Amino acid sequence: MKLAFLFPGQGAQKPGMGRALAETHPEAAAVFESADRALGFPLSQLCWEGPLEELTQSMNAQPALLTHGVAAWRTLDAAGIKPSWAAGHSLGEYTACVATGAIAFEEAVRLVRRRGELMSKAGRERPGAMAAILGLDQAQVEAACAEAAPAGVVVAANDNAPGQVVISGEVPAVERACEIARERGAKRVIRLEVSGAFHSPLMASASRELEEALDRARIGDASCPILANVSAEPVRGAAEIRDALKRQLLGAVRWRSTMTTLQEAGAAFVELGPGTVLRGLVRAIDKQARVWNVEDPETLQATLAGLSAATPVARQG
Repeated sequence: MKLAFLFPGQGAQKPGMGRALAETHPEAAAVFESADRALGFPLSQLCWEGPLEELTQSMNAQPALLTHGVAAWRTLDAAGIKPSWAAGHSLGEYTACVATGAIAFEEAVRLVRRRGELMSKAGRERPGAMAAILGLDQAQVEAACAEAAPAGVVVAANDNAPGQVVISGEVPAVERACEIARERGAKRVIRLEVSGAFHSPLMASASRELEEALDRARIGDASCPILANVSAEPVRGAAEIRDALKRQLLGAVRWRSTMTTLQEAGAAFVELGPGTVLRGLVRAIDKQARVWNVEDPETLQATLAGLSAATPVARQG
């Protein structure tokens, strides 16, 4: 059995995240301590105590999610569990880079802090919105966006699972695309609580400045392939990883294609970090998929037991 490690993106954050893991596993505690030193403020306290409103701000949520994801990964790594692939949803792609050794943790946590600041700034400069369209496929959602284009910029930003596509863009255009989607049979249309139109052209200013930060960042080769958001294809060399991260903020997250690629390769999955959103998306694509998650001591033990029962080969990566 070969494992794909999955790391969640913004929206999964919640007060208390990672605390129990840090209290019971020294390797997880060390990650939170390292984040506090790298950022120069107690991110760990914000993760563990909130308040939620402050934790949800992009400049805080992104380093918080990366830190919890890395802490969860370190507990599996300490148990000898290695991935054959890694993937992360938007922000989670940076966590995947840390877990595969492509970016050092302290460099990554500062980088995603900057990423969150830039995304929030871009959202203030060019206000936008995002909405989840449920019950239509990618082509139908793209057609709705094209029809709504006279109202402004709107694109399909995240293809998450069959019948679950997120759109992003200028508010009037997103609202018009939502109306069209309802007319064409969407089961539900859900406006998302976000500070900007992520993975759309409205992030252009953030993308330019993030490219400069990525050019300065020390990025190496990955220990195993990372499935890139923008292409759903594996990247492993430093140059191609850097390029994928540069393209990510303006490009769509091709999560459904990523999961399909991994399932066709015979992967089993472990989600690392708060919640089970990605676990649910895997199951939405394939109800028979083997998938676990690690966010606290209980789920860690359940995952280790599940992997041990499935096959001892999992420990060999």
